[in-house]
Amino acid sequence: MEAIINFIEMINSKVNGFVWGPVMLTLLVGTGLFLSIRTGFLQFRRFGYAIKHTVGSLFSKGQHEKTKSGVSPFQAVATAMAGTIGTGSIAGIATAIVSGGPGAVFWMWISALLGMVTKYSEIVLSLHFREKNENDQWVGGPMYYIRKGVKSKWLGKVLAALFAVFAMVACLGTGNATQSNSIADALHKTLNVPTAITGIILTTIVAAVILGGMKRISSINEKLVPFMAVFFVVCSVVAVAINYKSVPEAFSLIFREAFNFKAAVGGAAGYGIMTAMRFGFARGVFSNEAGLGSAPIAHAASSAKNPVDQGLWGMFEVFFTTIIICTLSALTILTTGIWETGSISGAALSIASFNSIIPNIGGIIVTLATVFFALSTILGWAYYGEVSVEYLTKNNKNAVYIYRLIYVVMVFVGAVGSLDLIWSISETMNGLMAIPNLVGLISLSAVVSKLTKDYFKQK
Repeated sequence: MEAIINFIEMINSKVNGFVWGPVMLTLLVGTGLFLSIRTGFLQFRRFGYAIKHTVGSLFSKGQHEKTKSGVSPFQAVATAMAGTIGTGSIAGIATAIVSGGPGAVFWMWISALLGMVTKYSEIVLSLHFREKNENDQWVGGPMYYIRKGVKSKWLGKVLAALFAVFAMVACLGTGNATQSNSIADALHKTLNVPTAITGIILTTIVAAVILGGMKRISSINEKLVPFMAVFFVVCSVVAVAINYKSVPEAFSLIFREAFNFKAAVGGAAGYGIMTAMRFGFARGVFSNEAGLGSAPIAHAASSAKNPVDQGLWGMFEVFFTTIIICTLSALTILTTGIWETGSISGAALSIASFNSIIPNIGGIIVTLATVFFALSTILGWAYYGEVSVEYLTKNNKNAVYIYRLIYVVMVFVGAVGSLDLIWSISETMNGLMAIPNLVGLISLSAVVSKLTKDYFKQK
């Protein structure tokens, strides 16, 4: 048995090295640049318009209008952001700084600026090619726009099926077990709550929500996501404000180290421009999921009539998740100087940084944020996996029900288990999702360009 596990680890390690290596990261960033050119750098030209017609119109009736076939536009956004704003917003940025240096934050910003139009394009295509299932509900995502949009029908079917398989597996790990493990670990370390107790409570909550389908998931996330986002942003702003004298030096460090061609000795490793770029791009993509193809699945369930209207929310998602939340996390870490020791990383570094600014309370803040972020991710990715199973089994209700049961069980397994191999495999699957999705985005870039031009001509 041990030999089999070692063999799986070896194969997965090689695939993972490619999936999250320089070639794939270049492809992700390159796709963002290509789509930016095709849309005339929409994320800059129309940024004000996008903000006005997304968060600026939150109190308008249209953003909360549901139909028999779809959830409201804001509920779709909340579900997508629930899957996006995960523990990567806390632990991910800490890992990027320790592994790639402060300069990684700059390259994370670059990946986000390009990722804004990537996610916009994914959502536009997802709504444009979506269809109704047997329950008269809107369903869509990369598997649908790849199959229906790619000119080679055979290639389109193969790539669509591959995406659905990778997504289905990744949802059980990255979107589920690793998230429940983060919650259980944080509560155990901070409040000494037994992991089994956390597992039982989490499993009960998740089962009660996901067995109700997309409408119940979106209804919960509509309330949970705004609360958790505002909570963490306010706490982070307070922490940064307390250390305001160190903020200018933190920004100086970010820009200086982003273009450091010589690896300087500091922290856990020497940092150079290539290392900073690698970890900045990787954690940027991980924080906002632009290019992975997950969020468009949630957006496809929206009652929005025009694909571009919903696509504008994608631009906001990336901006808020990476430029706002991850930057605040980074400043909290950099202004304390604790990262320079190189002795701790991930969520532990975030907790230590918050605790040094706000003694005792800081650790509780990060723990609560981890709980809310990870729980929302579990709920959001439950829907992604379900749609993938529906697609692969032609909406077989028994298959969907079995998948839901497996998903619920994995919540408990994640809370009480050691997840090194599960995390590694699911991270690989997460990255593999991007390959067929990026092929689809590049192939259908002309469709995105036309829909965008037509929309703004009418406006």
